[in-house]
Amino acid sequence: MRLMSAVPKLDNHGLLRPWKRGSTFELERVEPSPGLERIVERHWIVQWDLRGREAFRQEVLPHPSINLVVEPSQALVWGVPTKRDTRLLEGTGWAIGTKFQPGAFTACTGIEAASLTDDRVPVPTAFSRPLDQHDREPRSIIAAIETLLSPWAALDDPVLDRVGQAIDSMRHLPPSASVQDIADANHVAARTLQRLFRHYVGVSPKWVLKRLRIHQAVERIASDPAPHWTQLALELGYYDHAHFIRDFRLVVGRSPTQYAQEAALALTTKHSRGTRNRAA
Repeated sequence: MRLMSAVPKLDNHGLLRPWKRGSTFELERVEPSPGLERIVERHWIVQWDLRGREAFRQEVLPHPSINLVVEPSQALVWGVPTKRDTRLLEGTGWAIGTKFQPGAFTACTGIEAASLTDDRVPVPTAFSRPLDQHDREPRSIIAAIETLLSPWAALDDPVLDRVGQAIDSMRHLPPSASVQDIADANHVAARTLQRLFRHYVGVSPKWVLKRLRIHQAVERIASDPAPHWTQLALELGYYDHAHFIRDFRLVVGRSPTQYAQEAALALTTKHSRGTRNRAA
């Protein structure tokens, strides 16, 4: 098995059109309070006002994480979606969420992550208590979420650490790595690894590995829509360009070239608008 250098971490929150941020919608990342970092990767706030404007189809590539999401009419815990998540943004709206560290939701609640894959459950059902929110101010809602999660701030679960280490190790493995390869890299039996991922993460180790690579590809192309394709494929651990194109198309819904053209057009348009604004 060929080991590879870790691909640098980028973060567009899984957005397939990150260039729309700031013009079509606002997205803010909020770090968890000290003591909650073990179970919470981040909070996020999305707001939009498209009154009098065309609706926007937001596409997000899923991460191997469960999210608690509060919207005007509901508060739900969402399992990992196995396909890209699409939502139509229109009018005005907002959503405030908490992205759990992979495996942390199950470590806190005991609910098997696989039971929520491609599904959701109300917050009171998941945590046996409602979210105690008194207003719709984003920071107040985040504070209420952190109060809800505070009993698990000192969570001690060695398996949670093992899951996190396994996912981190995948950054050094090519997308062709087998479950056995991933298991060997983490000194655990393949069946044990699969069982842990089903219970704690909700998707298989191979699913996580492939999505990790495509996330990295999307991030790179969105920031540089004219890459050297063969070099990019090799950097991501692919043996050839054809396998990279196949995996990318299956996850993103268009080829790398099509996505690069979309990103290039968006960046050119954004640059032109900026030039006109400065000239004005």
